[in-house]
Amino acid sequence: PSTHRIELGTLQSIMDKRLGLASEDEVVSLFGDCDVGAVPPIGAAYDVPVILDESLGAADDVYFEGGDHRTLVHVSGKDFRNLTTDARQARFSHPAY
Repeated sequence: PSTHRIELGTLQSIMDKRLGLASEDEVVSLFGDCDVGAVPPIGAAYDVPVILDESLGAADDVYFEGGDHRTLVHVSGKDFRNLTTDARQARFSHPAY
C-alpha cells in the first residue's frame, strides 16, 4: 500500500536475490505502453512475475495507476486478488507512519 515502505533487505531475502530499482530504460523496454512510474501491478498483462505484500490481502478496495498518471483504476479487493492469483505473497513492508 502507498502508506507502507518496502523493506528491501527483507524482499531480497524472500526472493533470494539482490534487488534494486529498475532504470527508466529497463522500465520502458518492459512496459512500453505505460508512462514511467505508472506501471500497473498486473504482471500477467506483461508476462512478468509479481510479488504482493501480505498487507494487501485484506484490502476491501485497491486503487492503482492504469499505465499513465491520469488514470486511476479502482477494483474491489476481491477482484484485485483474482487479477493477481498467480502472484507470490509475502510480508516485506511496514507502515510508514
